[in-house]
Amino acid sequence: MDDVRLTHPFSSPSPRGVTRVGELVSSPPSSSSTSSERSLSLDTDDDRASYASDSSDTAPGHDERDNEENATQGVIEGTTLSYGFRVPSGSTTPVVPIPDPNGLGWPAKSTLSRLNSTPEERKEREQKLADAVRTLLECIGEDPDRDGLRRTPERYANALMWLTRGYEERLKDVINDAIFPEDHDEMVIVRDIDIFSLCEHHLVPFTGKVTIAYIPKKLVLGLSKLARIAETFSRRLQVQERLTKQIAMAVEEAIKPRGVAVVMEATHLCMTMRGVQKPGAITTTSCMLGCFRTQQKTREEFLTLMNSKSRF
Repeated sequence: MDDVRLTHPFSSPSPRGVTRVGELVSSPPSSSSTSSERSLSLDTDDDRASYASDSSDTAPGHDERDNEENATQGVIEGTTLSYGFRVPSGSTTPVVPIPDPNGLGWPAKSTLSRLNSTPEERKEREQKLADAVRTLLECIGEDPDRDGLRRTPERYANALMWLTRGYEERLKDVINDAIFPEDHDEMVIVRDIDIFSLCEHHLVPFTGKVTIAYIPKKLVLGLSKLARIAETFSRRLQVQERLTKQIAMAVEEAIKPRGVAVVMEATHLCMTMRGVQKPGAITTTSCMLGCFRTQQKTREEFLTLMNSKSRF
C-alpha cells in the first residue's frame, strides 16, 4: 500500500491556501477532476440529466475505478486545516468551503458563545430559557404555579438544551482521529441510522432514518463516525433538506472519497399533528456528491443495495 501521510482534518485554523484533505500533494489536474468539478455546479435535475447524457460515453464506470489515477492522497506534512464549514446555519449551503476557525459547522449567531460559556453563564442561559417557558405557559392560558407545571420551565429548558446539543459539538471531536489508510475502493454503506431533530419552523420534532454511503479513496472513516456525524447535525434546529446535505458534505470534507451519497426518510410532526394533518406522510431527501452524482451505474448500485432486504 502507498504510504499515506495524514494531518488531522479537523485541527486548528489554517492559513489561506492550505492544502485540504484529499487534495493531491503534487500532481496536475486530471480530466476526471474537471468532470467532477463540472458536476458539482449542476444545480437542477435538467442540468444533471443533460450532463449525464453528454458524458455517458466518457465518464468512468463503477467497474473502471482501477484505471483511475492511483496517486497517494493526503496532506502536506506540517500544515493544519480547519473544518471547511461554509455559511451560517439557515443559509444556502454552497459547494465551495468557507473556513470556520472553530470547527463547528454551519454555526448560528450564538453558537460560539454557547460553546465557550462558563458553568455560570450556562446556568444563566438556562434560567433565561426557563423564564421564557414560564411566559409561554401564561400566554397559552395556563397557570405555571400549579403542581403539574411548577417545575416544567426548568425541565423544558434542560430538555431543549439537550435536544440541541449539536451546537456544542466540534466535528474534529466527533471524528476523533477515526480516519484510517485502507486500500479499499468499493462502496461502504451504513443503513437505517435513526435521526431525531427539531423543525426550525415550528420547533416540533421530525424523526426518521438516514442511509450514508461513500466510495473510499485511500482513506476510510470509522463506521460509528457516520452515525455520529448524522447525530451532531440532527441535534440542531433543522430542515430535512439542509440536514441531508450537511451530512454528505461533512463526510466528503473528512476523507475526500470518490463520492458520497445520503438518503433520508422522515416524518414531520409539523404536518401530522397540526396544519395539513396528514399522518403517515413521509419526506425523502437525497444528496449525491462525486461519482454518485456523475455516474449512473454507481448511483443505481447504491440505490439497489440501500433498498435490498436486510437478513438481520
